[in-house]
Amino acid sequence: MTARLSPRLARIVEALPLEPRLRVLEIGCGPGAAARVIADQLTTGHILAIDRSAPAIDQLTTRSSEQIRSGHLSARQVAVEDLILAEDEDPFDLVFAIRVGALDGRHPQAGQAALQRIAAATHPHARLFIDGGHPLRELPIPRPPPVSLRRPATE
Repeated sequence: MTARLSPRLARIVEALPLEPRLRVLEIGCGPGAAARVIADQLTTGHILAIDRSAPAIDQLTTRSSEQIRSGHLSARQVAVEDLILAEDEDPFDLVFAIRVGALDGRHPQAGQAALQRIAAATHPHARLFIDGGHPLRELPIPRPPPVSLRRPATE
């Protein structure tokens, strides 16, 4: 199943807590190698692969026609900092990003915007993984405190 991947990318995909029913978001998908392998593992789930690069999304769609036809994979050209769910789109359960500067600390300001967009696009129980661990590390998805724990607004 991961034979189509480089050894590094295969280790990353194998480390993800995938389940066949999950809605998965891949940030910075490039030509879609990981997205295709994940889509092939999904039964009722779906993976949305996003990248800011139009050529990357073109490569993904060209190479992924089978997975796209199956309904388990879709792609969108968008930077994570600009991601907004479509009205008919369900939130995601699992998010991962490999070599994405907004999430690995290289671009902290973009990272704050990215985390806000990820929080808005995911279920409260969703998990976020990036590269840089062995082979992954989990980042917390910032959530606003429950309404009852918020300080009252002052006038």
